[in-house]
Amino acid sequence: MQERLQKIMAACGVASRRKAEEIIAAGRVTVNGAVVRELGTKADLEKDAICVDGVAIARPEKMLYFMMNKPKGYVTTVSDPEGRPTVVDIVGKSVGRVYPVGRLDFASEGLLVLTNDGALAERMMKAGSHMPKTYLVKVSGKPDEKRIERLRAGIVIELEDGRKVKTAPSKIRLFEDGENPWYEVVLIEGRNRQIRRMFEKVGHLVEKIRRVRMGPLILDLEPGRFRTLTGKEVELLKKAAGGEGRKGHKGSRG
Repeated sequence: MQERLQKIMAACGVASRRKAEEIIAAGRVTVNGAVVRELGTKADLEKDAICVDGVAIARPEKMLYFMMNKPKGYVTTVSDPEGRPTVVDIVGKSVGRVYPVGRLDFASEGLLVLTNDGALAERMMKAGSHMPKTYLVKVSGKPDEKRIERLRAGIVIELEDGRKVKTAPSKIRLFEDGENPWYEVVLIEGRNRQIRRMFEKVGHLVEKIRRVRMGPLILDLEPGRFRTLTGKEVELLKKAAGGEGRKGHKGSRG
């Protein structure tokens, strides 16, 4: 598709549109070997050789956004020194290079975002962007209401490095009753093994954890499956993470 040269240059990170116009007017840009000075000149990045000062401009990397239902028994990393399977193994190399945003424990499952959009990943990682995350948690034994209230209000837990921190207030409700009930837990932070440490603090082991929602994203996949986020989902996710929405992504399942 043909677009104005200054727009192409800005999209490829060469310079702002205004600066790109100055570069074109100065005769520093060639299209298929011919010097271009007209600001209205159009070109096709896929078909034309566009150079600035004799150097071909690099095509922008296509941004990829996936939702996955991480199964148990996978680590949330690109590679693992212990040789365990990773979530990137599920996606495979054919879709492009992506990496997981945040973590889910080896034994946990549920919603995970994978992308190559470093700016979005960074915003999502900053204190979780205070983006609410919803988990379904099965515990061993039934905590009484007093213990659940302690968890809702925030409780002091010990981290792996020995530091003691108080968790932020959380929303917790009974999801499925039983001898080993399920609870719906909504957190606005995501410390390592936080939910397990919280329930252990009040005397109950966690048997299963499944993340079912992250900000505007709702899990709709079977374990081990993944799909491309829709343009609307990407837009809402960027907005929730404190960034501008971006359109034009089509959903597909993997």
